[in-house]
Amino acid sequence: MNKQQAKRAGLKRRERRVRSKICGTAERPRLSVHRTNAHIYAQVIDDVDAKTICAASTLDAEFRATGNLGSNKEAAEFVGKMIADRALKAGVETVTFDRGGRIYHGRVKALADGARSAGLKF
Repeated sequence: MNKQQAKRAGLKRRERRVRSKICGTAERPRLSVHRTNAHIYAQVIDDVDAKTICAASTLDAEFRATGNLGSNKEAAEFVGKMIADRALKAGVETVTFDRGGRIYHGRVKALADGARSAGLKF
């Protein structure tokens, strides 16, 4: 196993461990964050009903209209604000944060701070 495969395997193990402890409900759904080198994605999920309540990413037309490209901290913060606005419109005020096995640092932290600043509680 090379270094890249080992890193990916460790991420998957952390992700499975975190998901075994975090579950979204109708009252408090799970805010799931997934990031790649090029984009960042966020979903508000009700795990009990297996339903995605709302989603936002750097691929959305609302984000593209700003003229920003890529996945940097500013983009992540904007996606956080978008997901918070959409969740609040759907009637969700509090969520459980699922960082997807990633470290709470950089773009993941920027997304969380953006969602908090827009009024989402977690």
